Amino acid sequence: MRERTRANLSVKGADNLRQILLIVLFGALSCYLTIRAVSAIGQSERARAAPQTQRPGETQTKPAPTPSAPQPPKKAEPTPAQEQEVSFKINSNLVAVPVSVTDASGEPVRNLAADDFQVEEEGKEQQVVALGEPGKTPVELTLLFDVSGSVYERFKFQQQAASRFLQEVLRPNDAASIFTIGLRPKLVHPRVTGVDKAVAAALAVNPTKEATAFFDTVVEAAQYLGKTAEAGSRRVIVVISDGEDTVSDNYKLGDALKEVQRADCLFYSINPSGPSIRLNKISLKGHDGMISLASTTGGAAFLPDGDAALDKVFRQIAAELQAQYLLGYYAPDERADGAFRRITVRVPKRPDLRVRARQGYYAPKA
Repeated sequence: MRERTRANLSVKGADNLRQILLIVLFGALSCYLTIRAVSAIGQSERARAAPQTQRPGETQTKPAPTPSAPQPPKKAEPTPAQEQEVSFKINSNLVAVPVSVTDASGEPVRNLAADDFQVEEEGKEQQVVALGEPGKTPVELTLLFDVSGSVYERFKFQQQAASRFLQEVLRPNDAASIFTIGLRPKLVHPRVTGVDKAVAAALAVNPTKEATAFFDTVVEAAQYLGKTAEAGSRRVIVVISDGEDTVSDNYKLGDALKEVQRADCLFYSINPSGPSIRLNKISLKGHDGMISLASTTGGAAFLPDGDAALDKVFRQIAAELQAQYLLGYYAPDERADGAFRRITVRVPKRPDLRVRARQGYYAPKA
């Protein structure tokens, strides 16, 4: 009896042990399957989120587009380059005309309005506006010193007078550059803003006894102003020379006339030789060339009677620049043919006034 009881207990223990083992095995298998399922779901989600890469040689099948209602075409926004091009086309059509007006005694007249002027291009009247108050638009000035042998003896006095002129005419935001006229054109001081710097540069120029490349220097100065001057400024060339060209290799008077007009420059000349030039044909020819340059640009050519009158001439130029009108209009002829367009400026209601302005301009060339 005891043996049977012991056997039954042994069988029941074994059964219990098997049940425990099965429970443990099923529990472990359940955990394993759960972990695998979670891992598979995560990989599937990542695969959908990541962009598909195309292997070499395979063709990628694109999903068919979903039909949608047609949309109206969007207007393309202009790029910065296109905006700059449009702005350039608009601004390049504006013609600026510096105008000097004096009364019978030579004093500047400052109280005129834009509608007092009549501006014609090729005989057709234009609608003009004033580009700033008289004498207030910035000045980009290039001073040309003749350092050749013909003016050597008087150079120091001319240099001092020119320095006083710069002090009088330049304002803090105006700019100046300095060329010397000698055997070759020479930019002795590039564009600088500020009165003190300009005066110091002028006083640093030294005379020589070289020959005179007058027209070469005028052309280089005009081209330099055309490249460096700020937009909307008045470009002014002031020359202290007798105008007698002896060694220019590249340019003559006709070339200089075209270049100063292309660069929209006002040309002023001061001939220190005085009235004695009338005794010499070469001297007269040099001075006549400077008169042509001045009259075509709206400037002036001066022949002071000796060094004592030099300061007076400089003061006259300064007063004129400080009272100068800057008129503007849009060119009616937009052809980029490089042709010369003639301009005339009048004050119809004041025939007693003397008006000086550029005689025309060269259209841009495509």
